[in-house]
Amino acid sequence: QVQLVESGGGLVQAGGSLRLSCAASGRPFSTYTMGWFRQAPGKEREFVASISWRGAFTYYTDAVKGRFTISRDDAENKVYLQMNNLKPEDMAVYYCAAARSATMRKDLISYWGQGTQVTVSS
Repeated sequence: QVQLVESGGGLVQAGGSLRLSCAASGRPFSTYTMGWFRQAPGKEREFVASISWRGAFTYYTDAVKGRFTISRDDAENKVYLQMNNLKPEDMAVYYCAAARSATMRKDLISYWGQGTQVTVSS
């Protein structure tokens, strides 16, 4: 079992930055692909970014490329999402996720965090 706890969400003006953190406990963290999803009101939960074990590969949805950066610290069992130049359309609940597979499809996610709200004012 892996427990994921997100933090770092909040209210920010458009153009601002936030850094989300996800602390993992339980099974060895380093073997999981880690990622972030988000869900806006009335919309499906969508993939944002992922990072492979050992951090060798990162993937981003097109909407956040060049603005968001995912990273991980396996010694601390943490994964981060640095979000810069935030836009109103980035407003959502952000969820940390862990998958045993290399692919971060929703149906392949093994563990989810409880989510952290990101609000972007225009």
